[in-house]
Amino acid sequence: MKLYLMTDLEGVAGVLNFEHWTGPGKRCYDVAKEFLTEEVNAAVDGLFEGGATEILVCDGHGPGAMDVRLLDPRVELLRGWGEGPWPLCLDESFDALAFVGQHAKAGTEYGHLAHTQWLGCLDLTVNGVSIGEFGQLAMCASELGVRTIFGSGDAALATEAEALVPGIETVAVKRGVKPGTGDDLTEEEYERFTSSAIHVHPAKARRMIREGARRAIARARKEEFGLVSLQAPFERVMQARPSKDRPHRTISRATHASSVIAVMNAPEEPVPLEE
Repeated sequence: MKLYLMTDLEGVAGVLNFEHWTGPGKRCYDVAKEFLTEEVNAAVDGLFEGGATEILVCDGHGPGAMDVRLLDPRVELLRGWGEGPWPLCLDESFDALAFVGQHAKAGTEYGHLAHTQWLGCLDLTVNGVSIGEFGQLAMCASELGVRTIFGSGDAALATEAEALVPGIETVAVKRGVKPGTGDDLTEEEYERFTSSAIHVHPAKARRMIREGARRAIARARKEEFGLVSLQAPFERVMQARPSKDRPHRTISRATHASSVIAVMNAPEEPVPLEE
């Protein structure tokens, strides 16, 4: 089986906050990249043990977050996108899609470092279904006939993934402790709001991920699961929070008659909404 493994940083055990952990120049960024790469290696171990024959690892974090020196040499690494950019170089040649280090969508109650693309996003929907970065790629994969079989990250991400993708195997390596969605907050306020969680120790998290990934691919070789039900036509709606540079909430829409991939790539015209 040929696997596409999407990665992000905010869903990794031990990655504590945006302030110190998630970008260049932040004091714990190198440690965060090490933690992510080790979680990826754990998933790779489990996937190969369960029957994978080829794995492409995608570095999906905005500024990049893979430590190539530590990455399992059995895999290939993708950084940057092709034409589109959606579906991020995923195509019909892959048998399955998996996620490591994924976070929940913007505004998720008890989410940790929850956001959708950037902290200014209030909500993103496709045909009225609220989704995040996980859902965007899982929907694209389903249009291609590629099943989404595994996801690791915070507990809120696991709940989100299970609600969207029937049968998916998930592993939660931390859990947010802040109730509420933070929908009334500005972009700057929301960054602080979503930074509280209880973490599994990184070493234990890797063991959990390895076993979860092994279970997922073993099941996928015997069971049919992992496709999101899609119904054309498609409408994508994004709402953005106010910020110091954007005094009002904004909304933008895009539509396509037949393709969720096309609607992900369609241009949008934002319109300010008076509060």
